[in-house]
Amino acid sequence: MKIHEYQAKEVLRKFGVVTPRGIHCTSVDDAVKAAQELGGKIWVVKAQIHAGGRGKGGGVKVAKSLDEVRQYASQILGMQLITHQTGPEGQKVRNLLIEEGADIQHEYYVAALTDRATQKVAIMASSEGGMDIEEVAHKTPEKIIKVFVDPLVGLTDAQATELASGIGMPAGSMAQAVETLKQLYTCYMETDASLAEINPLIHEGNGTVKALDAKFNFDSNALFRHPEIVAYRDLDEEDADELEASKFDLAYISLDGNIGCLVNGAGLAMATMDTIKLFGAEPANFLDVGGGATAEKVTEAFKIMLKNTKVKGILVNIFGGIMRCDTIATGVVTAAREVKLSVPLVVRMKGTNEDLGKKILAESGLPIIAADTMADAATKIVAAVK
Repeated sequence: MKIHEYQAKEVLRKFGVVTPRGIHCTSVDDAVKAAQELGGKIWVVKAQIHAGGRGKGGGVKVAKSLDEVRQYASQILGMQLITHQTGPEGQKVRNLLIEEGADIQHEYYVAALTDRATQKVAIMASSEGGMDIEEVAHKTPEKIIKVFVDPLVGLTDAQATELASGIGMPAGSMAQAVETLKQLYTCYMETDASLAEINPLIHEGNGTVKALDAKFNFDSNALFRHPEIVAYRDLDEEDADELEASKFDLAYISLDGNIGCLVNGAGLAMATMDTIKLFGAEPANFLDVGGGATAEKVTEAFKIMLKNTKVKGILVNIFGGIMRCDTIATGVVTAAREVKLSVPLVVRMKGTNEDLGKKILAESGLPIIAADTMADAATKIVAAVK
């Protein structure tokens, strides 16, 4: 689960991290009122969407008068903001953050995330803040410093000092920088985040260390422990098809290819997508119907897949363990008839009641292409689509 920048800063402030003063707005008039309330002579008008690269896309503007606040808020609010993370269709801006200006002396990057290789928490830091960390890693990997934190011990003063020193934090800001890193780690752990990123972290002319931007991803499996974070959820920022799928307990993620996939089991779904790519095509989605799929769930899965106009064929790959092949076959036939399926459909099923499932498909009268192996299924769906 992702949240907006203004929400991320609320979370950080709860753990003691200093941020600029800012006010969340949803209208142009509110944006001007927010600037008046904040006072000062410089304000930053920031689009709030669940994607990075907002500045490059025209979603962040520095205003030097209230008239400019109104002008920029009018331009940004309602725009279809396109960044490297939104894709070509962009994301509509429905929320703004009006923030006081900052006396930026230097920008740094810091983040906390789980490192599966060491089974510890990696704290990353770089002197190259304000840039995409992937670009820094590619061009100047030596400028990224990492420490690995034992969750039973926590981030130590020595580790935090190593990071702050390594990125060149000046002596006058060192103590606060160390404290900020420790607060970031605590925040990451106590909120069950999977990513907690501050980019940029800055120090100002007076030495104050501030989080100028913030990004959080939270482990969805832990949200039952955090109703206060669930309250931040913005459904307008989420994929409509993925939301629809969740209503039927379908694990669905949209992708960029043209072959829809309906599979039972996350591992088999991943293997199916890999096999499609191996045979020269691209999957249009990840879709795990789970072990308790019903005819209704399969029908809804077909409907969701076919909403994607890029889908030119569907591959159903079922292993009948807990899930019986005849149940899936009945669901496939029902779904194909209900949605008036007009794209090629390849079905491969193995396991419990396999013969009965194949008989249901064969006697359906529908142009379903049967396959015996994953390679056979991938070959047939790729050929049918081409």
